[in-house]
Amino acid sequence: MRAIKIHRFQRAILLAAVLWTGVASSPAAGDADIAIVVRPDVPVDNLTFGELRRLMLGDRQFWTSNLRVTLLVRSPGTRERDVVLKNIYRMSEAQFRQYWIAKVFRAEAAAGPRIVYSNDMATELTLGIAGAVAFVEADQVPKGLKVLKIDGKLPGEKGYVLR
Repeated sequence: MRAIKIHRFQRAILLAAVLWTGVASSPAAGDADIAIVVRPDVPVDNLTFGELRRLMLGDRQFWTSNLRVTLLVRSPGTRERDVVLKNIYRMSEAQFRQYWIAKVFRAEAAAGPRIVYSNDMATELTLGIAGAVAFVEADQVPKGLKVLKIDGKLPGEKGYVLR
C-alpha cells in the first residue's frame, strides 16, 4: 500500500513539474528582442551576422588568443532558444543536438554549449565566466553586462535580427 502512495506522489510531482515548465516557457513571457550579452572585458562590441553564426556554431572558439568563448544557451522550449535556433543556427532542436554531438565527437569543439534554465542564470554565469556569451530577453539585461551589436544594431533598433 505504501508503494502505491509513493508512486502516486511521484506522478503528482512529475505532473506539477511538467505543468510548471509549460507556464515558465509560455509565449506570455514577452516579445522583447533577444540580446547577445558578454562581460565588459570581452574585446568585442559588434559582430556581423556571419561572425555571430560562426561563434554559435563553435567555429570561432576564442575571443582573443587567451580568452575562450563559452556558449550559454537556454534550455529547450524557451523563446530565447527558439529564436536562436531559428535565426542563427537555422536548425530544428533535433538537428541542433545532433550537430553538437558530432562536433564534439570529431574533436572540433571541446564541449557543446552549456544549458541555462533562466535569464537570471544566463546573466549570472555570463558575469562569472570569462569569455561567456549568452542570449537573454533585451528588457532583462542587468547592469554590468555588455550588449553586443549585430551588424551595427542593438535590440530595439529597426532591422535587428533576433526577434
